[in-house]
Amino acid sequence: MMIWEAVPLTMRTRVTWIVLLLLVVAATIGAWRYRALHAKASVQYKSASVERRRIVARVTASGTLSALVTVQVGTQVSGRIQKLYADFNSRVTKGQLVAKIDPQMFDASVQQSQANSLAAKASVATAEATALNADRQYARTKALHESNLAAQADLDTAEANAAISHAQVDAAKASLAQALASLHQAQINLSYTNIVSPIDGVVISRSVDVGQTVAASLSAPTIFTIAQDLTKMQVDTNVAEGDVGRLEVGMKTYFTVDSYPGQRFLGKVRQIRNSATTTQNVVTYDAVIDVDNSDLKLRPGMTANVTVVYAERTGVLTVPNAALRFRPPATNVTVAPSASVSHGDAHHARGSGAASGDATDSRSVWLLKDGELHPLSVKTGLSDGNLTEIVEGDLSEGSAVVVDTVGPEQASPSTTGAGGGSLRRLF
Repeated sequence: MMIWEAVPLTMRTRVTWIVLLLLVVAATIGAWRYRALHAKASVQYKSASVERRRIVARVTASGTLSALVTVQVGTQVSGRIQKLYADFNSRVTKGQLVAKIDPQMFDASVQQSQANSLAAKASVATAEATALNADRQYARTKALHESNLAAQADLDTAEANAAISHAQVDAAKASLAQALASLHQAQINLSYTNIVSPIDGVVISRSVDVGQTVAASLSAPTIFTIAQDLTKMQVDTNVAEGDVGRLEVGMKTYFTVDSYPGQRFLGKVRQIRNSATTTQNVVTYDAVIDVDNSDLKLRPGMTANVTVVYAERTGVLTVPNAALRFRPPATNVTVAPSASVSHGDAHHARGSGAASGDATDSRSVWLLKDGELHPLSVKTGLSDGNLTEIVEGDLSEGSAVVVDTVGPEQASPSTTGAGGGSLRRLF
């Protein structure tokens, strides 16, 4: 007390005012923080209008363009490529010579087989002459035996020699047949050195060069790939298993390629193959689409982005898919107990294009009225991924359905993290 009384009056007054000011600031900040922490959250909602629109349901897939008939031309014999008579984009006809393998080894094989066949023919002639001599010897011995001038043993020996000679003739003829077969095989192998086109078409791939050696020991190596007719092509698409049930043979399609951005090419589903392809646990099926390529713009191997329209509705009530996914927050929200809300012109929302056999699904949407959320049960129909058809429910055109919330963080700046941070810095 002595020290405080010793302080001048002016200084004591200043200290008192500073203390009072600090107390007021602290009380203000404390009240601000208390209101920020205990104020009721203010939730705002985003809504969208119910509209009558056209819905087109699509299946999208990617695929690869190819010719209807593509033949890989190979060789059945091994050898060195002597000459090529076709190249990329060459037009060829059926039977046309497109490549030739060096025939020297095969010519030598044919000549050797011809020599073997000549030797076999000579062996046949020798055997026939021997057999003729044995037959004559047997006839003389038999005549002498009948006159009791030759023993029975001599007759038996002559008969056996004649039989052996005829057997040798048969063996020589068999050897001749083998030699002729070997000659025929050598001639066929020689003919295989001329590689001809099996179809009329266009060469789209060449896999070898002149001087390259091809080996056909295990499988026929491919020399050319020939497409029969590029004016008619097909797209092999990979359709997901969840979408393949929506496709049918004969459906019209359209697709785009990167080479012609913005241009659509038309096609038609020709076949949906049952063989499944599994890639990284994703199952797809091949839907084959026929394409008219009369202008020859499309080329084999191009990637096609295919779209198949499998259903369409015109002038039906639609809501955004976000409205069907919306669920109200669990706190600070008042939900009306009624199951539906009535409007002045409410009616059953049945689209003009909806058929009685279409599959529907019971869902719910939320409407905001007088600050309260009202759930409404509806039945949905077709969806295009963004909008969904409302087949049945007390919705009318122009009704507002809730699609999202704007939480307290966005609605009340006083409760944001930035504000909280500033308060902590003040303290």
